[in-house]
Amino acid sequence: MMNSLQVELQQRLAALEPETLIVHDDSAAHAGHAGSGGGGHFEVTIVAQAFAGLGKVARHRKVYALVADLMPARVHALSIKALTPDEL
Repeated sequence: MMNSLQVELQQRLAALEPETLIVHDDSAAHAGHAGSGGGGHFEVTIVAQAFAGLGKVARHRKVYALVADLMPARVHALSIKALTPDEL
């Protein structure tokens, strides 16, 4: 079951029209670290044509642009794997 922040991340990243979008709350693995305890650390895997022709940094910037206002208050850490459909 997804928490509300996971749902919000998915809704925002839907703007990239992903073929695949997985938002995993990894906060439990960071117990005792800032942002743990039910929210804050997320892993995102996103496959979208929107990343075609872009390098890794540019892809990450596209993702961060959609969630920047959530950081660092609600999202402490965001691990991103951004691919095009051709890279699967």
